[in-house]
Amino acid sequence: PTRFFVADLIVRGANVVTPDGVKRLEIAIENGTILELAPTVTSKAKEEINAEGLHVFPGLIDVHVHFNEPGRTEWEGIKTGSSAFAAGGGTLYVDMPLNSSPPVLNKESFLAKQQAAEASSHTDFALWGGLTPDNLENLSDLAELGVIGFKAFMSNSGIEDFKAIDDLSLYEGMKKAAKLGLPVAVHAESEAITSALTKQIRDKGGKSIRDYLKSRPVIAELEAINRAILFAKETSCDLHVVHVSSRRGVALVTEARKHGVRVTCETCPHYLHLTEDDLEKLGAVAKCAPPLRSDKERLELWQSILRGEVDLIASDHSPSSPDLKDRDNFFEVWGGISGVQSSLQILLTHANEQGLSLQTIAALTAQNSAERFRLANKGRLEPGYDADLTLIDLDSSETLTKEKIFYRHQQSPYVGQTFKGVIKQTLVRGQTVFKDGKIVAKPLGRFIKPRYKHL
Repeated sequence: PTRFFVADLIVRGANVVTPDGVKRLEIAIENGTILELAPTVTSKAKEEINAEGLHVFPGLIDVHVHFNEPGRTEWEGIKTGSSAFAAGGGTLYVDMPLNSSPPVLNKESFLAKQQAAEASSHTDFALWGGLTPDNLENLSDLAELGVIGFKAFMSNSGIEDFKAIDDLSLYEGMKKAAKLGLPVAVHAESEAITSALTKQIRDKGGKSIRDYLKSRPVIAELEAINRAILFAKETSCDLHVVHVSSRRGVALVTEARKHGVRVTCETCPHYLHLTEDDLEKLGAVAKCAPPLRSDKERLELWQSILRGEVDLIASDHSPSSPDLKDRDNFFEVWGGISGVQSSLQILLTHANEQGLSLQTIAALTAQNSAERFRLANKGRLEPGYDADLTLIDLDSSETLTKEKIFYRHQQSPYVGQTFKGVIKQTLVRGQTVFKDGKIVAKPLGRFIKPRYKHL
């Protein structure tokens, strides 16, 4: 018999993107959790949302953002960063340990960041800990506090207080992480190759965009991925390669997995949407590392996604204050793209031409990230899961203008671009955070720790 109850909220008449495809369903929500999904929910509710004509996706989980608080809050900050994330359909981000100052390398810096996020985050959040040559003895403290893993830079991070990892420290750190049961994430570019090329080019007076591109070739990425995989294999460490920019980089990960190495990878919307030619047109707002690649590389990366070889998509949102983007020498421009608000719209815009299904988009932006990093009850629209959802009008398009940007600084390579899909409403645990272009709730973000299913 049907059980009658009064739900907190029912979303009526939506096209719901489930792991089994898009279905016309209604969603009943109670105490922040999805209680029922059915063609018709017969219960009454304290509040209803008419989602007729809209698609409901699981809220985005972005495992790679730099919100730069505490310490460099003038670059972004958790309040503006999480607002932009919610405006882009996001419900849980994982903040990287660097660009905040001090970086998250020990208990004190972890607690400072957790406190800052609990005070001002509009969405749920998790935290990465850092892995540098100086903090190997702190990894177990960070694990106990609830980091989802440890992030290491195999090349210069651009931040003085977050040192690049040397080979021995990476190997030792992976051994410790394996014992703690947590993954190590690597920024995989060879410091030996990139620093030597940079020196050669700059010594000859090189300072243009093309000079910068030459200093960070695909081979620098491939060499570092290979080395990280070798160490992961030797230590039985669980490895995650962030922001892979090339098909061949993804292929190394795919091949290693076939041989039993525990390794995953992510790519970013900017590598799927922009090319090195766009970098020449757009300039500093599109500088990142690894850099944007050729259109051929971009299309090959799409093929890797369609073959199911890329595990997840993350923004690598890495903003700065505008003055750091204003340099005559392109090598001295701060490298980082502000994109956390546009990830979902970029994927929806390319979906038809690439043959990407809506359920694959949901998997790449929510479900896979939650499963990969053990974020329990997150990332799927199913009973028992948190009611983290975003309502989208797929029949409409919108142009990103500076006025629509929620970042602290209205700079992004996507300004002026028109994207398919308008994000109408974002709910975090059943509470509306973003609606019709505005943040409509006070900060309600919770700190989420990774956990095993049986706990």
